[in-house]
Amino acid sequence: MCKNTQLQIVMKQSMKMMALALGLAVTVSGQASSVDVKLPAYKKVSGVSGTLNSVGSDTLNNMMALWAESFQALYPNVKIQIEGKGSSTAPPALIEGSSQIGPMSRPMKATEIDAFEKKFGYKPSAVGVAIDALAVFVHKDNPAKGLTLKQIDSAFSSTFKLGGKPAKNWGDLGLSGAWSNRAISLYGRNSASGTYGVFKDIALSKGDYASNVKEQPGSSAVVQGIGSDLGGLGYSGYGYKTSSVRALPVNGYPPSADNALSGKYPLGRVLYVYYNHKPGTKLDATTREFLKFTLSQLGQEVVVKDGYFPLNAGAANRFRSKLK
Repeated sequence: MCKNTQLQIVMKQSMKMMALALGLAVTVSGQASSVDVKLPAYKKVSGVSGTLNSVGSDTLNNMMALWAESFQALYPNVKIQIEGKGSSTAPPALIEGSSQIGPMSRPMKATEIDAFEKKFGYKPSAVGVAIDALAVFVHKDNPAKGLTLKQIDSAFSSTFKLGGKPAKNWGDLGLSGAWSNRAISLYGRNSASGTYGVFKDIALSKGDYASNVKEQPGSSAVVQGIGSDLGGLGYSGYGYKTSSVRALPVNGYPPSADNALSGKYPLGRVLYVYYNHKPGTKLDATTREFLKFTLSQLGQEVVVKDGYFPLNAGAANRFRSKLK
């Protein structure tokens, strides 16, 4: 069995297991991007005030800002400060106590969990807040119909673990005519980003990035670069899509909640918010209510507004039950 096939099988199994574990089964109608009417409405409570600091993922930055705006409308005495420089900044901030919540576009690594547990004597807690289909973008005028993981690895990698050859021009990725000799201009995230790590693990099969990938400090910068570069090719959270770029199907499947959860689209992922909660104690009211808000009907409407895919009621309720 070739490496490419093995990787697809592993990723499909991983996403199916994730869907089962989180109760994220999509509807038969395929309307997974619609907010589940069974999600609970958020009910305002008393005793919520103070400052809530969030440090972590750039992918979740817009969503966190939208949640903060709506939450502060309910609780004017709450001040929310958000810093989104990358998922790798979340664990140190939680450990140092400079933030109460840490948005991450990937699960914490074992080393990050170990460092947290060494400091506090227990593991960090987390809730899933949305589904993302990590998108591969091209300029809106690029005629490419789609790419395979092998082709993506050929463009972005220096190690070619999926068995391809170096792809330098768009002709190497199947385009013809005037496009055949047009150079591929690569855009990606920096190493602090969870998106960087997810893409490296899946699309590059844990290989190394090519030296000519233009590393950007944020997802919007990636999309902006591609949108202004006719030969541009890059990756970012689907929620950052603009009219200047197109998201390509990967392995024949477009990015969607259904395709991500079924494993057909190989770049699906869960977006998380981590927090510090000592077992046997009550979570502080401001953190608890903010996280409950994200998992409410209004909170998941924000997810859709920001271009990502919402949790269904079953998954949201599983996470809400942890917030005590």
